[in-house]
This record gives sequence, C-alpha cells and structure tokens, in this order.
Amino acid sequence: MKQFPIGVMMESFRTDYKSALKTAADMGAKGVQIYARGQFAMEEITKDKTRELKEVLEGNGLIVSAVCGDLGHGFGNAELNPALIDTSKKIMEWAAELGTNIVTTHIGVVPVDPSHPRYAIMQEACGTLCRYADNMGAHFAIETGPETAEVLKNFLDSLGGKGVAVNLDPANLVMVTGDDPVKAVHTLKDYIVHTHAKDGVKLLDKAPEVIYGLEEDKMLQDRAFLEVPLGEGSVDFPNYLKALEEIGYNGFLTIEREVGENPQADIQKAFDFLTNLMK
Repeated sequence: MKQFPIGVMMESFRTDYKSALKTAADMGAKGVQIYARGQFAMEEITKDKTRELKEVLEGNGLIVSAVCGDLGHGFGNAELNPALIDTSKKIMEWAAELGTNIVTTHIGVVPVDPSHPRYAIMQEACGTLCRYADNMGAHFAIETGPETAEVLKNFLDSLGGKGVAVNLDPANLVMVTGDDPVKAVHTLKDYIVHTHAKDGVKLLDKAPEVIYGLEEDKMLQDRAFLEVPLGEGSVDFPNYLKALEEIGYNGFLTIEREVGENPQADIQKAFDFLTNLMK
C-alpha cells in the first residue's frame, strides 16, 4: 500500500505548542496541522511569533500539513461574511508564510436544495475565497461532514475553480450524514488536498443543521454520534486508504483526536494503526 505521510493536529495533544511539536516529532510524524485560533489567532500573530514557530517546527523536523482556519461561524450569514472572508484571506497568507498552501475550514451546512437562500450566500462567499486562493496557488479546503459528498461536489463544481477544495474527514461523514467515505473519495477526487485520520460511529439520525448549530463542546458530546480511536469505528480504513491511492492522492493523513481522556495515547495508537496498515 502507498506510504502516505502521517501528520497530527497540533491542538489534539492539548498542551503547549512546543511540547506538542516535540511529541509529534518523537512519534515519527512528518507534519502537523495548526489551528489559526487561540494562541495563533490572526489578531495575536506577530512576525516574532511566526518566526519562533517556524524555528521550533524546523528544529523538530516537521512541516505544516495545513492550517485550520475554522472561525466557528461558517459562511451562511451574509452580514458576518465580509469580516470572515477578510480574516480567511489573512489566514491563507499566514499559511503561506509557514510553507503550506492549504487552509481547512467548516463553511456551515450546504443545503441539499440549491434554491435554499443560504446556498447562494455560501456560494458567493466561497466564490470570493476560491478566486483569492486560485490567485495565490492555494486551497481553502472545506471539511467534509455536514453534507453528503455528492451535495458538496455539486456545490464545489458551481464555484468555477479549484481554490476551494476538500479536507476529507471520513469520521465526520459516517457520524453525521452516514455517507460512505470510500465512495466519497471517488466522488470528490478532483478536490481532495488534505485528509483527517479520525474514526467514529453514528448512533442516531439527526439533521446536520441541528448538530452543527450547537456549541462546539456540546456538539462533540452529542449522542447522535461518537468519535472513537482509529480502527474502532465505522470507517473502513483499509479500503479508504486504497481509494486515496487509486485517485492518486499524495497528501497527508493528519490525525485528529477531539475527545478522550488520554489524547497522547490515542494519537500514538492512531499513528501505529496507520503505520501498520501501510506496511
């Protein structure tokens, strides 16, 4: 099987960034994804802070697989969008400073019906970001989950470029919509630029609008689904990785662990699980 590079979402370690980067490097990860919020929020970024981060990354032999630019609102509110778009552009520029051309985000829930008023609002915002990213040679990558792969593909096709792409999270697909991640790889093959390695199970049907309308910490505890360690959920990882190989994907499998009492142990387990699959 193809040897995909393995990365880790830095914030999944739930510790200071220097300790997280050292732990990721010691584990054998090739890269990390960094959240552009909290300690690295755009309003907190300085040249010195960016320089120090780059030095710590280099010192640990790590590259940035992607920057997470999720601002917590999506792009379904026309009044909020101008400010969110402006910040998203700054995040893409910061990501380029860190050596990556990929910024991942949630854009909200794409309506199944293109005539829904929110569809046009999201389309306009993402169209603006698509053109900006295309001009930079970058990708603003939508994380899968709130809608099926087919609905997302139709939305992306309507934007007229590849600047807005896909961060494929297989667990979100099975947990929220019940979509098949293996099929989703082939459906979204022209847009996938980054992936998350995460697993989960769907416990009951609940509208994505309900799930993604909750506060983030409540969302993660909602009993409509359960995030579990890699290999313990509904994601068929052997065939998922085979599908990624079949479409010619060359990017990262970035481990994300949003729940659990011992994140470092869970991340190590995920790393070992992926490594063994790719032997």
